[in-house]
Amino acid sequence: MSKQKLHLEISPYLLWEYDLATFDFDQSKEVLIERIIQRGNLKDWQIAFAIYGKGALLHTAQYSKQLSERERNFTKILVDSPLINSKG
Repeated sequence: MSKQKLHLEISPYLLWEYDLATFDFDQSKEVLIERIIQRGNLKDWQIAFAIYGKGALLHTAQYSKQLSERERNFTKILVDSPLINSKG
């Protein structure tokens, strides 16, 4: 499935205040990743992993001022989990 098609599968409530037809998923990936870490479901995590990869998820979690230490630690655990990472 293409990245564009995967973006359409993201839960719309995560970006409720944005017009998803014009939302730049590449330029604003940190916003989306933060929202997924905070409120995303398993499918959202899997999509973010497929689109952005482990590195982007970990980098955003590490440097985000919006996330708690608990959310950072959870991200570190989940990105290596077979729930979202088939190689984990």
